[in-house]
Amino acid sequence: MSDQRRPSSLTIRIGHDELVVRRRYETASILNDVCIALWFVAGSVMFFYASWAVLGTWCFLLGSLQLLVRPGIRLTRQLHLQRVRGRRAQPVSAGAESAQDY
Repeated sequence: MSDQRRPSSLTIRIGHDELVVRRRYETASILNDVCIALWFVAGSVMFFYASWAVLGTWCFLLGSLQLLVRPGIRLTRQLHLQRVRGRRAQPVSAGAESAQDY
């Protein structure tokens, strides 16, 4: 049983416009996550100093509010993809969405 075949790779065909839209929203999501992390790290460091505690609290609040941006990015992406797909004549199956949502 030395014949070990690698499983064939999965190929999903999507249009150029859809690929561009997905990449843009993925980039926006990554930048949003980095900003959230920076707000929380800054707030955490500020809590080491009593004189900066209020500013640290504001950083935590801004980071928390920015967590609300992520579902907005996802919803906007979905609506944008529906418009892009509407221009194409080909229907897209429900399973074509990525399992990892950004």
